[in-house]
Amino acid sequence: MRVQRLMIFRAGKLLPAILVCFVASLGFGFVQSAGQEQNLTACKNGFGSCDRSQLDASQRAMIDASDHQRNVVDCRSGGQSCDPSKLTREEATALSLAQHQQNFAACMDGWGECDHSKLAPQEVKAVAVAEHEQNVRDCEKGSLSCDPSRLTQIEAKNAVIARHRQNLYDCTDGWESCDPSNLTQAETLSVAATEHQRNISYCMDGWGTCDRASLTTPELAAVVRSERQRNFYECEHGDSSCDYSKLTKSQASQLALAERHRNYAACLKGLGYCDRSLLTPAEQKTIQPQ
Repeated sequence: MRVQRLMIFRAGKLLPAILVCFVASLGFGFVQSAGQEQNLTACKNGFGSCDRSQLDASQRAMIDASDHQRNVVDCRSGGQSCDPSKLTREEATALSLAQHQQNFAACMDGWGECDHSKLAPQEVKAVAVAEHEQNVRDCEKGSLSCDPSRLTQIEAKNAVIARHRQNLYDCTDGWESCDPSNLTQAETLSVAATEHQRNISYCMDGWGTCDRASLTTPELAAVVRSERQRNFYECEHGDSSCDYSKLTKSQASQLALAERHRNYAACLKGLGYCDRSLLTPAEQKTIQPQ
């Protein structure tokens, strides 16, 4: 009996220790599993913290395939991490083709870096034509990249005509790029007339910069009438830009009458701002007391 009790007592003391060890083993396994998952993620993304020794065979195969595909993409995009030695023969051929096409496109469009030495004979001819046409366009626009020495006699004359025409457009539209010294006498008169008309429009509409000093007497009178009418409209609609001091007596009377009618209607309907002190005795009798 004593032996049995002793065994029960010892078992009771050992049980907590066994439970602690079991829980600890579970925690260690969880931490180890979490660490393996993090390592697998690092390997998938190509991070330097990847430890391949912790991967099993299937995971290493998956990571190798992922690394290979990432290298293919890097090579296609011109990334510095590209390792051509790891490409298959088919991938290397596809890469060479893509790089050749990209270089040809860059040479034809005039954008990016063009390596003429890598062009095929027929591509060299096509690029020469494209570069010549681009130079013609640059000269016609007056670009700094224009090389006049590469133009034919006819192209040089056409470029002069095109630049003159563009300058006339710039002057007519009032752009800063206008060079008045390159205009003919007739063009100068035409541009001046357009500028004057544009100034009248600015003054009449109240937009842009109005030069009142360049207006004729009738034009100035018309502008003053337009300004008064525009100010009356702004006051009539309660705009903050309204200047009551610029209203004529007739306009002031119109606005006062309109405001009296609005105020009476607001008081009568109980809707909107109402100032009972502005009501006539007859109007006040029609308003119900608050």
